[in-house]
Amino acid sequence: MPNASSSLNALQKQLSKLHQQINQYNHQYYVLDQPSVPDAEYDRLMRELINLEQTHPQFKTLDSPSQKVGGQPLKAFTQVAHQLPMLSLDNVFSRDEWQAFVKRLQDRLVTEHDIVICAEPKLDGLAVSLRYEQGILVQAATRGDGSTGENITTNIRTIKCIPLKLIGENGVDYPDVIEVRGEVFMPKTSFNKLNEQAKKKGEKSFANPRNAAAGSLRQLDSKITAKRNLAFYAYGLGYVGDLSEEDSGLSGQHFLKASHYQRLCQIKALGLPMCPEVRLLENPQQVEAFYQDILNKREALSYEIDGTVLKVDNIAQQEKLGFVARAPRWAIAYKFPAQEELTLVEDVEFQVGRTGAITPVARLKPIFVGGVTVSNATLHNQDEIERLGLKIGDSVVIRRAGDVIPQIVSVVVDKRGDDAKDIVFPKTCPVCNSKVAKAEGEAVLRCTAGLFCQAQRKEAIKHFSSRKAHDIDGLGDKLVEQLVDENLINTPADLFKLTEIDISTMERMGKKSAKNLIAALEHSKKTTLAKFIYGLGIREVGEATAANLANHFFTLTAIQAASFDALQTVSDVGEVVAKNIVNFFKESHNLAVVSALDAIMTWPDIIEKNADEQPLAEQIFVLTGTLNQMGRSEAKAALQSLGAKVSGSVSAKTHFLVAGDKSGSKLTKAQDLGVTVLTEDDLVALLAKYS
Repeated sequence: MPNASSSLNALQKQLSKLHQQINQYNHQYYVLDQPSVPDAEYDRLMRELINLEQTHPQFKTLDSPSQKVGGQPLKAFTQVAHQLPMLSLDNVFSRDEWQAFVKRLQDRLVTEHDIVICAEPKLDGLAVSLRYEQGILVQAATRGDGSTGENITTNIRTIKCIPLKLIGENGVDYPDVIEVRGEVFMPKTSFNKLNEQAKKKGEKSFANPRNAAAGSLRQLDSKITAKRNLAFYAYGLGYVGDLSEEDSGLSGQHFLKASHYQRLCQIKALGLPMCPEVRLLENPQQVEAFYQDILNKREALSYEIDGTVLKVDNIAQQEKLGFVARAPRWAIAYKFPAQEELTLVEDVEFQVGRTGAITPVARLKPIFVGGVTVSNATLHNQDEIERLGLKIGDSVVIRRAGDVIPQIVSVVVDKRGDDAKDIVFPKTCPVCNSKVAKAEGEAVLRCTAGLFCQAQRKEAIKHFSSRKAHDIDGLGDKLVEQLVDENLINTPADLFKLTEIDISTMERMGKKSAKNLIAALEHSKKTTLAKFIYGLGIREVGEATAANLANHFFTLTAIQAASFDALQTVSDVGEVVAKNIVNFFKESHNLAVVSALDAIMTWPDIIEKNADEQPLAEQIFVLTGTLNQMGRSEAKAALQSLGAKVSGSVSAKTHFLVAGDKSGSKLTKAQDLGVTVLTEDDLVALLAKYS
């Protein structure tokens, strides 16, 4: 009789053979599009594998094909720091803009006018990063903010075309670590099927395949993701190297090709799919033909696209071109023209925003345009309505490009009926019936009630809990509205008085959800001064201005006490913003909310840097024109790191104006005021002096 050892060896060989067969069939079916066995045979092998692993769980491995079925539901997604940033792309929308981009490439590469382009469709999906260690998929993450994303490894494992173990065809010897970057998307057929199923069940359908893909990847239960039939195409590499090299920053040069296109071919050879429409173009002049070809194929493709992506193919040239802010200089998205359709304005309603702004919103006869069904369009203000000459009942042209909010482009006056009605703005707030007013020099009508207006209360609390402010997980917009409607909260400070019982009585909120939200509120009590200021929702005080205020005054007390003139010494704070800040802290109900929050929330003290670390302290710079060696954001950040204040307007207090190409009125004003003008080369030399 065979002994236990030989039986285990036989079992391991059987499992290994099943792994190999199923992985091979997956690759043939999902990557090569060349299935070699009937679905029934594939299903039989998968059932055999799952049964063996259930009987002998000690032999279930991370790279087992059974892991694509889905695992136990997660409680929450964890955060993942990207080893190399996941950059986004800048856009061009016309031939002239594309040619201007090419000229910038040629100007930077000087004598290297032989520029080969790697061209591909711009998939309308979700960017992800896949990390393989010693050939095994160990981690997957979303792009997030470019530096940090969400860990979606469990869900990525369910995507059939993504191998859990690299194939390494033809004896490829790959490094310990390979990070593959690409796009997860939902094919059109899968999207249509998903929405048909939702309709039958009476559930809400997805607006477009991109939303469906994003929603599927963010399921805490990976078994749901597994049923969504997602797909993936690789578009590049992140970190590549050996585990022992990570701290030293080496990048697996012995493996990497010198061409972006060849690197995509390397990825494909390892078993990951590459978009079949990727092309290598000998020069930028061939791009227009590629763009037109893909545009003509758009409807026939099995996936949604909204343009083309064009990359300098030569890696050495990519490295020479470098990056600007969060985008590479060597790549661009050449987007398709905006899509337009004709529809009817059925009504105009008025919404009240966080700052009391009363915004007219056109309610449209639903129309499918740009990949989504559009039923609303913002009209901004009364001036915009007058410019369009719009009436209720008009036929209008609606435009939508990519993720841009739909807009009314024009009115088709010839189609106007006798029943068309003028749009009449309210004399009082449509929510709280308080007085409305229009500030001098503004086109926007505002409710004057502040936080006494229920709409403004709701929007203020939504802003306070938003991702860029205090990021209170589980506190969605609908829940905020319910809590305000039930008079459980009136200000952001009231959030911290909520109990599990209060929350669990709300619609779709059980005990577990209530407990999680209370924990999230507790976690949000630890913040930063900059986020605290931003979360207050002071008009025109965004993230950057809030950070500048915090770094200038150091304490909340100092910001509250700052005079109109003192505030204007802060970078990005002009007369209007300074007035908004002063007025905000004059209001007694605002002070009451700030005081209540200050007693609840904490943040670390800001330590003032010494003079050696801040050589440009108290120096006010203004940037204007196009900077070619670095982006405006990059230059601004570099100056601020040295203590400088970077303002958006020139005044007698400005010390230096940095004038890039095509500088306009700011340069003229600086010269009239006798402000020192620096070229971009002067700025680069100044920054190098202190680097």
